[in-house]
Amino acid sequence: MAQGSKKNKSRKNSAYKNLMSIHWWMFYCYIILFMGGAFMSRLPREVFGRNLLYDFHKSVGVLTMALLTWRILTLLQVWWKKYTKRLPKYSSQWMQKVALHTSLYIFMYAVPISGFFFSNSFQSNNVRFLGVTLPDLFPQNSDLVDLGRN
Repeated sequence: MAQGSKKNKSRKNSAYKNLMSIHWWMFYCYIILFMGGAFMSRLPREVFGRNLLYDFHKSVGVLTMALLTWRILTLLQVWWKKYTKRLPKYSSQWMQKVALHTSLYIFMYAVPISGFFFSNSFQSNNVRFLGVTLPDLFPQNSDLVDLGRN
């Protein structure tokens, strides 16, 4: 019995605890992004505070990308430790799980990156994280603004 509790205690202090913490922070960020984005897209341009809402939304998007990067690096660390000791059994079920998780992580990046892309295409120096203006990653392109709005 003491052996089992020791194993649970070590797991709570491992990368698993970090992954669960990051998971829930990302969950809250994505809820804020999706609900806030749906709300903001319906606001008329003349509403007071609209720009502040957009800046907050973009800050949460940048935070989400940072958390996702931290999560991926933590996962790679876990994989490295796990699979240097023993290689995985390459079954079709294992490959399907890896493919599913990889596609989920790609889509989790795609959402905030598309917002960053849209903001940079619309107006230069438009993305700020907690008041700090971030460099443009994409060139300004008014043709893509119409595509992004659709």
